[in-house]
Amino acid sequence: MGLTDSRLDDFLLQVEVQSDGCWNWMAGRVGRGYGACYVDGKQRPAHCRSYELLRGDIPEGMDLDHLCRNRLCVNPDHLEPVTRRENLLRSPITLTALKAAQTHCIHGHAFTSENTKIRPNGTRLCITCNRKRALERGRRLRATQ
Repeated sequence: MGLTDSRLDDFLLQVEVQSDGCWNWMAGRVGRGYGACYVDGKQRPAHCRSYELLRGDIPEGMDLDHLCRNRLCVNPDHLEPVTRRENLLRSPITLTALKAAQTHCIHGHAFTSENTKIRPNGTRLCITCNRKRALERGRRLRATQ
């Protein structure tokens, strides 16, 4: 980007280049193991700062996905702007990804197009289980009358 000041040089002093191409952030860290730095007195994720310094603004409404799966990596070649949902689905450990990978409900019914309703929030509902719950509610209501 042709920075004329030392912002990039100062930033890169905090990076250790690994043999796998990752640029590990060696300075501050935050809760989930991501690198953190300060910009104008405000804490920022180090990978976001790296992307901004070397690639430009992160597109509005997008998250940076670590393609290398290394939360300390600030190599902009290892970062891809994606939607929050895509970022969550790509991770092997998020609840969103684990739920999306499920092929059956907790009672063993297959998530097929005929047996699945997609809720407005994007979660899946097993139609068979939903029917059973509705029948049971009806039985309980009739029993109390």
